[in-house]
Amino acid sequence: MKQLNIFIAFFRSSMLGYGGGPSTIPLVHKEVVERFKWMSDEEFGDVLAIGNTLPGPINTKMAGYIGFKVGGKMGMINAVIATTLPTIILMVILLTTLVTFKDLKWVQGMTKAIVPVVGVMLGVLTWQFVQSSVKGLKWPFTIGHILVGVVLIQYFHIHPGFIIGGLLLFAVVKPSNTVESKKSKGLSA
Repeated sequence: MKQLNIFIAFFRSSMLGYGGGPSTIPLVHKEVVERFKWMSDEEFGDVLAIGNTLPGPINTKMAGYIGFKVGGKMGMINAVIATTLPTIILMVILLTTLVTFKDLKWVQGMTKAIVPVVGVMLGVLTWQFVQSSVKGLKWPFTIGHILVGVVLIQYFHIHPGFIIGGLLLFAVVKPSNTVESKKSKGLSA
């Protein structure tokens, strides 16, 4: 019964969570904390915080952890499958429909109309990242990073993953300003 409840909880939250990972978090909370009482609000907040520090979709990370906590390895597999299954089903239906009716004018119009919408969504996301960067790096460094990134990607054809990896390595190796200022004053870090 526990495995069935895990499947139902994550399938329902994934199926009803329109808009991707962040929009499903309140639904997962309702299932996990309120309905099945598998964890407290504080535990859920901790799982959410840890999940946000790791790469990948938040919903599958939370499903994997909570499923494992509640039902062991099978619970983890069950929860991840339940989380991804609605997307798989809907994508198969959508792609089958698009391939079947690809020659119809309204389908061609629909697929062409999606491109600018996705462009706007990516632009909004980019602007949010720029605003976030400005808080930590200030405008000159943010613009500098953007320009260097564009040149490396567009003109030197360097994969963005290598650029991100290089920046992460630089951030780990380079001592912070507070450590440098303490050392210059003769204080230990």
